Amino acid sequence: MDSSPTRLEPAAPVSPETPTLPGVTPALEAAYNNVEATVRARRPNDDLGPLRRAFEFACEKHAPQKRDSGEPYMFHPVAVAQILADMQMDLVCLETGLLHDTLEDTQTTSEEIRKAFGEDVARCVNGVTKLSKINLHNREVRQAESVRKMLLAMVEDIRVIIVKLADRMHNLRTLDSISRDRQERIAAETIELYAPIAHRLGMGKLRAELEDLGFRYLDPEAYREVREAIETRRLANEEVLDEIRTTIQNKLGEEAIPVRVQGRVKRPWSVYQKLRKQRIPIDQVYDLLGIRIITDSVKNCYAALGVIHNEWHPIPGRIKDFIAIPRPNLYQSLHTSVMGPNGVVFEVQIRTEEMHRLAEEGIAAHWKYKEGKKGPGDDDQRIAWLRQLVEWQREMGDPSDFMSNLKVDLYPEEVYCFTPKGRVVVLPRDATSVDFAYAIHTDVGHTCIGAKVNGRMVPLKHSLRNGDVVEVLTQNGGQPSRDWLTFVKTARARNKIRHVINATEREKAVELGQKLLEREARRLGVAMSRITRAQMESVAGDYGYSKIEDLQAALGWGKFSARQVLAKLAPDVVEPETPVSPSPLPTPSQDKDKSGAAKDYVIQVKGIDDLLTYRAKCCNPIRGEPIVGYITRGKGVAVHSKNCPNVQNLMYEAERRIEVEWARGAGESFHVRLVVHTDDRAGMLNQLTQILFDEDVNIRSVEAHADEKQFDSAIVEMTVEVRDKKQLERIVSAMRRVSGVRDIERVH
Repeated sequence: MDSSPTRLEPAAPVSPETPTLPGVTPALEAAYNNVEATVRARRPNDDLGPLRRAFEFACEKHAPQKRDSGEPYMFHPVAVAQILADMQMDLVCLETGLLHDTLEDTQTTSEEIRKAFGEDVARCVNGVTKLSKINLHNREVRQAESVRKMLLAMVEDIRVIIVKLADRMHNLRTLDSISRDRQERIAAETIELYAPIAHRLGMGKLRAELEDLGFRYLDPEAYREVREAIETRRLANEEVLDEIRTTIQNKLGEEAIPVRVQGRVKRPWSVYQKLRKQRIPIDQVYDLLGIRIITDSVKNCYAALGVIHNEWHPIPGRIKDFIAIPRPNLYQSLHTSVMGPNGVVFEVQIRTEEMHRLAEEGIAAHWKYKEGKKGPGDDDQRIAWLRQLVEWQREMGDPSDFMSNLKVDLYPEEVYCFTPKGRVVVLPRDATSVDFAYAIHTDVGHTCIGAKVNGRMVPLKHSLRNGDVVEVLTQNGGQPSRDWLTFVKTARARNKIRHVINATEREKAVELGQKLLEREARRLGVAMSRITRAQMESVAGDYGYSKIEDLQAALGWGKFSARQVLAKLAPDVVEPETPVSPSPLPTPSQDKDKSGAAKDYVIQVKGIDDLLTYRAKCCNPIRGEPIVGYITRGKGVAVHSKNCPNVQNLMYEAERRIEVEWARGAGESFHVRLVVHTDDRAGMLNQLTQILFDEDVNIRSVEAHADEKQFDSAIVEMTVEVRDKKQLERIVSAMRRVSGVRDIERVH
């Protein structure tokens, strides 16, 4: 594109041949000019002086910095601004895009940005900025707190997340130059966090690209296979779509219904999700094709649906009316799947132009500068969800609890139920009667003892379906049960249940800690009556607690001994505990404590060598997996994978968590059970076992049989011994490459 100075404001002439700022190359100047040209095309009379100043300010601050690819760092902020300009965002958004890394990666302060660009830009830049690595040493904690900070900023100004999503989009587009580990981490975070946020805010177009780009780096092999499968069918699919499109336009034209008809092939990530969920080959993905009909009114949407069903047979159970009952992100459309020409099944979405715009842009539509809007109102349903989320996070002190809750709450909501009085309650898929009860009111959830669904008594863990009428039965004085945490699906229910249980458990821990301290003081001859409250608070502070009750609770949980506390309170009376030097590893026959619990010597508590640890049977972690320990009563420290369902479902109190690590030098192998879903054909078992032979892996057991639930498919179950997570990943990756393997799952 032409980058001559005549395209810029006269007040700020810059020649690409003679850059006035350090690091501004002709290519960078041209990239920025393209941003301005995109804005000018839609807002020809606007003053873009502040945008130019933001560009120059950022160039000066980022001048010496390079990206991992070796190009000047400023290409990234300019590319983010270009994405925002293409989305037609307002100037505050664009300025934030140019400045979004200045606080994090340079010596710039918030006050500098506030003085130069105003309060709105400063607030947005601060909201996008991640927390410093200096402040928090643990990457997991840092990530959780950065997300929490971003969500809080989003409540004040939703443009924060729009800039963050554009930032993530460009990072994914340029991910090739970084290490494989970082690629996987960024891709996983995108699919687990940012794509669902985009979905919850109704930004369908952005969400789709985030998912597909994340998939490409999360599992490159699977991505390539799915893409190749889609591409090999592209020509045939396009011919079918053209035929369907022509038929629809003709039929709707006969009924004088004005329409725009679009055809699409299902996206790679969407196809992959379906293949994994249903364990089917791509030939059996029947809704690979889709048609979108865009018309002028709601009346014509329903009229078009009637014409479609008159022309082709609808698939039972696949008709959804999101116009009458919009999704929580305000998405509206009619959905149906029909049996088309030559037995081809395809999906049809029918919506108005306004519905289509909101489906593609979501909440970002409020900030399009061409419309002069001032953002969504406080009562916008998408913002209401965010405000509710922020309220819940205030109850959670533990960062990993916060992230687990957030990921649960970001899942799309798909079940529409009713109270006996006709109120609509929207819940996630597989939500239960308890989730429904907490959605009505916290007290209803707490005192829930049963439920009737469509007039019939059901268990509390009963999964609700679309259209269910649910009546919750309550009892005064009822209390939530810890067992509910194993089946509830909503973050609201999970938080409310945990809040009650934690309060009860904490009271017990404080009481136990008090008794342990008093008992040990009597044994050692320490007069607790002479210990002042100030001394107790000082010792609590030494252990990182702000209150005496927190210290007593930690004692009750067994995080440290009463003698350790007394040694600080009365050093003249109590000698500190002598550290025990680690003894040689015992033989397997000696490898049990008095209670019979097996001691696991491949895992140790950080900084402590002599604590009893064991791997939890619910997830059976293997070397290389991220792990977390929980203190148990009388059995030592139970070690779980951080991805364990019980950890993700927040079955354990944060106070019981303790840091653990894999011990060095231990050469133990780990038993892993794999279930492989395959085509039912000769030679399959031989190919799978050959992979194990090549990896020098011992097979403990193997069993193969036909899958009774699915025609032409088989299941191979095997237990193998692996050295670590990397070896397991190599085995699974090699098995996935075998023709006819549909899915592999690890069973705990």
